[in-house]
Amino acid sequence: MLELVAQGLESVQRWRKSLDPGQRYLIGRDPLLPLAITWDPQISRKHLQVDVHQDHLQLTRLDAARNPLFFSGESVGSCRIEIGQHFVVGSTSFHLTLPETEVGNLAPPFEEVAFKPSELRKIRYQDPENRIEVLTHLPEVISGARDDNELYHRLANLLLKGVVHAEGVAIVTTSGTEDVQMLHWDRRHETAGPFRPSRRLVTEALERRQSSVLHIWEKDSPQQHDLTMVQEFDWAFCTPVPGLAQGPAGLYVAGRMGKTFIPGTTLSDALQLEADVKFTELVAEIISAVVRAKRLERQKAGLRQFFAPPILAALGDELDTTLLEPSECDITVMFCDLRGFSQRAENEAGDLIGLLERVSRALGVMTHHILENGGVTGDFQGDATLGFWGWPFPSPDAAVHACRAALGIRAAFAKAAATRNHPLADFAMGIGIAHGRAVAGKIGTAEQVKVTVFGPVVNLASRLESMTRQLRVPILLDEATANIVRSRLQPQEGRMRKLARLLPYGMETPVIVSELLPPASDFTELTDAHIQSYENGVDSFIAGNWDQAYRHLHELPPSDRAQDFLMQQIVLNNRTAPANWDGIIRLPSK
Repeated sequence: MLELVAQGLESVQRWRKSLDPGQRYLIGRDPLLPLAITWDPQISRKHLQVDVHQDHLQLTRLDAARNPLFFSGESVGSCRIEIGQHFVVGSTSFHLTLPETEVGNLAPPFEEVAFKPSELRKIRYQDPENRIEVLTHLPEVISGARDDNELYHRLANLLLKGVVHAEGVAIVTTSGTEDVQMLHWDRRHETAGPFRPSRRLVTEALERRQSSVLHIWEKDSPQQHDLTMVQEFDWAFCTPVPGLAQGPAGLYVAGRMGKTFIPGTTLSDALQLEADVKFTELVAEIISAVVRAKRLERQKAGLRQFFAPPILAALGDELDTTLLEPSECDITVMFCDLRGFSQRAENEAGDLIGLLERVSRALGVMTHHILENGGVTGDFQGDATLGFWGWPFPSPDAAVHACRAALGIRAAFAKAAATRNHPLADFAMGIGIAHGRAVAGKIGTAEQVKVTVFGPVVNLASRLESMTRQLRVPILLDEATANIVRSRLQPQEGRMRKLARLLPYGMETPVIVSELLPPASDFTELTDAHIQSYENGVDSFIAGNWDQAYRHLHELPPSDRAQDFLMQQIVLNNRTAPANWDGIIRLPSK
């Protein structure tokens, strides 16, 4: 692997990127490029092609590039860059080097100091104007990083600017077993080559003391036989940064003392180093806070697709996900499915991206109303959405909230169907709602939580959704849900009517199903009188008086499709119930 270092006119205009042999990269001003130079207006959006070999780069200037490529002081169209060589485009120079990730075993320090916060608070900052300017840009530097590697090289550049006496900076980490690694390193003078942090110092700061530790070496101290390098720095300190990496991580800063420094003096004679440690501690605190905030925001962003705002508020800023542990409770489950999706997918095979966008928009309508009514979105199954209420907090109105969400979804699809050229105009949906005991909770990790619900009530809600096709209605409720909602859902919000007593295919317990309807003001084709006539017909049908049931159902308007299901049963039997009639219609299929 090789490393390419880019340096602009300003110290902050800098990055170090690893290059894999056999790969091809592009250099340009386009921020989406892996080797983006966003600060140099003289570089075109796509300027150079870089082909990486084991020990060199082959550069080719692209036809769209406006400005030349300079190598060895000459303008060239292409060139070979070997390790240690550099090239220039615009005001940016590029240096090819080998990566260095080795950590050194240095001689024991002449002096070691572990800092306590109370001690650092007494230290006055040196070079305050420069440090304030650096700190001002720190949150922007952190939040603007696209990935961890970019974050590390931005932090290294920032520390070199803020600690003016530092010669080198590294982002270091340990695995908890004193195995030290450098995640990134940089130094003020690239031609000076790489440097190796002290293993002893890193483990002392990150593992043993978990606080900033400073080592000072005597410049001419004899080196031990197991040293991995000639010691070029006479001081270094390491400051932990909680949360920066998977394991313990910190900022390693190293440099040389000035000519006035005399080995053997106490640390109080080198106040600049104490100020540098204090500044780095402050940088570490800000980094830790911002990184933690970004991590929490990513977690919350992942949870927002599942939970309504009140639930997220209850989880708190610390995201106490212990509230989301699986538990058994009374749950209202809603399955919402798009009708005819398989056929539509076959018909639109030539534009699957367009179909996916429309399906995603339809699923968005469903999840919006689930969350708006305090529910949890548990899963997406192709073109279907699962929502549930009653967890993580119990609610006596869970069934009512589920019905409000279902009516909102129905209204949204009805409005789309009535709007010419609406992307969802040709979509229909079916909703099944059931209430009962279930186990609900989270599965996954702290970074990514998926919630789900288990139990027979989930299967029943799914079956009810399937039965909406056979009964020709948009929304079906089981008996438990209907019993709750009848007394709690206001007529101006919604109405319901009992449809039939059914035995779903593959199940052993019959179910009295009801339809959830919009209020009379929004659905004038079915009046309250019509609903009463229908329910009278259902009661007569269950009781075996099919002739009377036939007369009641004939009072419904022809546009009502629900009556067709019972009428078909009645007409096929010449308006006479079978001799062994028990009031149950057994469905032959799902």
